[in-house]
Amino acid sequence: MRHDEGDEHPMDKGKQLTGPARDKLAGELKTAYESGASIRALAQDTGRSYGFVHRILTEAGTTLRGRGGDTRTPLPH
Repeated sequence: MRHDEGDEHPMDKGKQLTGPARDKLAGELKTAYESGASIRALAQDTGRSYGFVHRILTEAGTTLRGRGGDTRTPLPH
């Protein structure tokens, strides 16, 4: 998600995104997420919060992956 200098950067931290800029960012984030990037990594790359990235992905209709970490099921007794 590299932007050329001189272009309006739709990921300026704290800047409210609306309209086409928001749609563009949503598409970029969705593509990156569906290619395997984590929400946390996307948040770091864009300078946005985890919650913001999660919300944008959800609004874009992205099917979110399950949480990582300990996914073991309890052992039967």
